[in-house]
Amino acid sequence: MTRTRWTHERWFDLVFLVGFAFKAIDGFIELVVGIPLLFLRPGQVDSVARLITAGELREDPDDLLAHLIRHGVATLSADATLFAAVYLIIHGVVKLGIVAAIFRGSRRLYPWAIAALGAFVIWQGYEFALHPSVGLALLTLFDLVIVALTVREWRHHRSLGDAVRSMLGRTKDASSRPRNTHLSRHAA
Repeated sequence: MTRTRWTHERWFDLVFLVGFAFKAIDGFIELVVGIPLLFLRPGQVDSVARLITAGELREDPDDLLAHLIRHGVATLSADATLFAAVYLIIHGVVKLGIVAAIFRGSRRLYPWAIAALGAFVIWQGYEFALHPSVGLALLTLFDLVIVALTVREWRHHRSLGDAVRSMLGRTKDASSRPRNTHLSRHAA
């Protein structure tokens, strides 16, 4: 068994694939959180947040994330809840759509993905300027990395499948050969 060398190309592919996996998970979570927010009143959101964080705060009364969640939902108005729901649903659907389209190998959607993610980065930058937070800074940085890697893959005319093949150590030439050599000899 030969060992495949880890080149810069393969490292970029790994980051690209892991980043897109995180985008899919993030999009799914945003959708799952956003849909109920459409139907819950702020008091109900606060009750749900208290229920979800109660166990963690019993275990660790100083848990920063649990306190941030409770503080964040305690100040929500009905308009803010609706805005958060719509934002999360749109953001989640767009992310899942981008991931699904690129996963299917549609390279013509790369510019749309870049534009959509770029718009989110701009919006997040605007929000960060108004309300700085470590979480928003990290999310924006993560999105910037994904945008840069998506631009790189698009410029190299590569699909998500090409990145997967690269990670597996297979070249495009080897994967594009016919699998049934009997049929390929008769076709020639």
